Amino acid sequence: MGVFVFLPLVLPLTALPIARLAEQHLHPRASTRLLSLLAAVLGLCSTLCLGLLMVVGTAQLPGNPLPDGWSDPEVRAAVPYAEVAGAAAIPLLAAALTGCGTALLRHRRIRDRTHRALDGLPAGADPAVLPDDEPYAYAVPGTAGRPGRIAVSRGMLRSLDEDERRALFAHERAHLACRHHRYLLAVRLAGCVNPLLLPLRSAVAFAAERWADEEAAREVGDRRLTARAVGKAALVTRAAPAPGTAHFAAPEPGPVPRRVAALLGPVPPARHWPPALTRAGLAALVAAAGTAASALSALNAAVALFLVLKAATPL
Repeated sequence: MGVFVFLPLVLPLTALPIARLAEQHLHPRASTRLLSLLAAVLGLCSTLCLGLLMVVGTAQLPGNPLPDGWSDPEVRAAVPYAEVAGAAAIPLLAAALTGCGTALLRHRRIRDRTHRALDGLPAGADPAVLPDDEPYAYAVPGTAGRPGRIAVSRGMLRSLDEDERRALFAHERAHLACRHHRYLLAVRLAGCVNPLLLPLRSAVAFAAERWADEEAAREVGDRRLTARAVGKAALVTRAAPAPGTAHFAAPEPGPVPRRVAALLGPVPPARHWPPALTRAGLAALVAAAGTAASALSALNAAVALFLVLKAATPL
């Protein structure tokens, strides 16, 4: 195992430079998928390494539930200072798993609550118009027996003209069709496991909104109209009615102007990887190398610990 078991805990730092550069040099669809994949792999590797350290740490504790052979001196010799690192990994892993469980429960609770809010409306209504004067709009992902739906308030419909409403509905349909909630949930769970991955959460959230913007602009055939709808909705929206769901325009001062500026510019390139001899290309290569190194380090540590424990455990 050696130092390799600790590398996946710090290698997420290699993915941070590409988070902002991907926004500038990749299509939002490619940015969302790339950053979500990086976050998921790095989060899994971090969890695995915390688990390996916990096994080594608990093997040293008196009265541990593991076989007696796992407390053999060979285990302690295989990983220097394993007692300290293993003991520290126990609360860290418990906190990470608790955070993931809490995030999953919160995601499910918000989704179920928003579906219950729509149960009183006609089942075939698309979008579902809520009798609320507060302006908002969001996409509700589907569940077993309940299809995904678009929810929009009466106040939001009054704030937009007919063409802007078409852009709004196209934007929310893109969230549902592209399953953006899965990408957002993946990076949220990765951030619970390793705080170094938290910057990817906001980057993926912005990329998903930009992806939906581009799909809406393509469907309505007018980028300026879509930009106007996004900007106008942001001016009247005060808060997200369902935290954690994909919504048309939140009142944050940063992302919305960047979204509007992007829509007023040309269609982003459809490339899946930035050119190699650019800052974005180098950042992507560093992130890919860090992710590969993290996966290999986690695999190496798992295999090494398995072999040591197998040798130390009598048959």
